[in-house]
Order: sequence, then C-alpha cells, then structure tokens
Amino acid sequence: MPWNPARLDARRFAEADGHLEGECAVGELKRLAADLHPEGLADASASVAWQADGELRGADQAAASAVWLHLQAQATLPLTCQRCLGPVQTPLVVDRWFRFVATETQAEAEDDDAEEDLLALEPRPDLMAVLEDELLMALPVVPMHGACPQPLPSSAGRLPDAPDGVEPSRENPFQVLSKLKK
Repeated sequence: MPWNPARLDARRFAEADGHLEGECAVGELKRLAADLHPEGLADASASVAWQADGELRGADQAAASAVWLHLQAQATLPLTCQRCLGPVQTPLVVDRWFRFVATETQAEAEDDDAEEDLLALEPRPDLMAVLEDELLMALPVVPMHGACPQPLPSSAGRLPDAPDGVEPSRENPFQVLSKLKK
C-alpha cells in the first residue's frame, strides 16, 4: 500500500507493519537549511537518508494495542564552526520511537509522565515535519572543528602571523588625549 508521508495514517501504517524510506535534499527542510553554513547551501549533495517503521504493541483483550513509530535518519551537514566561522561537516543521527495517542489534548496530558515521545493520531502527522524537528534537536549547540583549518588569533589584538611574544605597537591612550588638549 502506498503511504502518504505528508498525512500518515499511523494506525493503519502500524497495523500493516509499514515501512517507508527515502532520501530528501536538505533544501526541502527549510528550517534545517536555515542553520547550514552559507557555502553548504550551494552543495546540492547535502541530503538526509531516513526510514520509518510502524508497529503495534501490547495487543490484548482488555486494551487496544498501542501504535508506535520508529524513525531513523542520518545526514552529514555543513554547519558554521563557532571558532573560525568556516563550514564544518557535522554528522547527525536520529533514532527515535514515538507512541501515538488519540488526540493532542491526550498527548499533552500524558507528556510529563511518559518516557517516550508522544504524537497524536489526529490530525495525521506530517512525517517530514517530524523528521525535521528531530534533526533540529540533534544539532550540536556549538558546532566546531576539532582543529580549525585556518589559523586563529591566539589572544585578543594579536595578529595570527605575529611571532610569539611580539605585540603590535599601540599608542598610549593618555598620550593621545594630551595631544588633544594642546
């Protein structure tokens, strides 16, 4: 059965042990693309490989079975290094389980007590929006190179090419002020 990731019928997907997989260009995920290094936006090869699997759990006579979704994704994205401001290739991995409940209200009510992430069956979820949310949460707070490819100043005001122990010459600010008085 063809599944619509934009409006996934999660219950039927889980009942059928559904499986979806694909690859999407990072440019299609607008909020994620906004966090990329500007040079990285020009790289058409930046993409996200993903897969989703549905599963029913806990089927018994007394209670209805729970609908679960397993979402996995991998990508290597060019983020902005916070030291040198150049692009740094950053691997992202998503491996999340979601349990579905009947409504948004029920999801909000159970959220504090649940260890797993909760989603509502209705309105039907947009799988790509869920994927983008998870990738955004997987972004590092401060992306950096292990060792930046460009030399960095070692202290404030010192030039990167200046030999150790040699400081640039500066005028004494009080001498500058005394010249203004004359």
